[in-house]
Amino acid sequence: MSVEEENRDFWSKILEGDKQSLFDLYNNTYFHLLRFGLKVCADNDLVADCVNQLFLNIWDRRERLQPVKNVRAYLFTSLRRNILDQLSYQSKIDLAVSNMQAADQETELSYEEILIRVQHDEEVRKKLNTALKKLSPKQIEFVKLKFFEGLSYEQIASSTTQSIKTCYNVIHDAVKTLKRDLLPEIDKKKREF
Repeated sequence: MSVEEENRDFWSKILEGDKQSLFDLYNNTYFHLLRFGLKVCADNDLVADCVNQLFLNIWDRRERLQPVKNVRAYLFTSLRRNILDQLSYQSKIDLAVSNMQAADQETELSYEEILIRVQHDEEVRKKLNTALKKLSPKQIEFVKLKFFEGLSYEQIASSTTQSIKTCYNVIHDAVKTLKRDLLPEIDKKKREF
């Protein structure tokens, strides 16, 4: 019996619900799939995860799957699709984080500038302190680290053992609250400068 015939036999048994055949097909094709996947993407961990996910998907969908003539080709095509989907997903996540960071930096730089100028005015400083008291302790800590100590999001994340995304979210929410409370005063100061 050829390897492909063996794979077809495993496939047929998987469709009938034979879990051992799934493991046999996995063992029979794993290294071929891994090698093929590394040609699509050089990330070894991503490829290994996609191979494992492929077999989990096969098992989960076994009742809806059809018999195939070339199991190896089917697996290669499915793996390629899984890898490309994962790369696309990661790319979208990276783009979203990058856009969020760019938008935050634009907002924060001008806001940071305003905060520095506002600190020199005693009346506005009092309003700033009042507005800061409305923030949670975590928001106050993160705002101070970002705007008063000048730390980057990465530095804040490592010093507070929070994720970078959490730092963005906490600071973003705090800035929204501060803007709401200080916006009339900030607009007034912008006109003065």
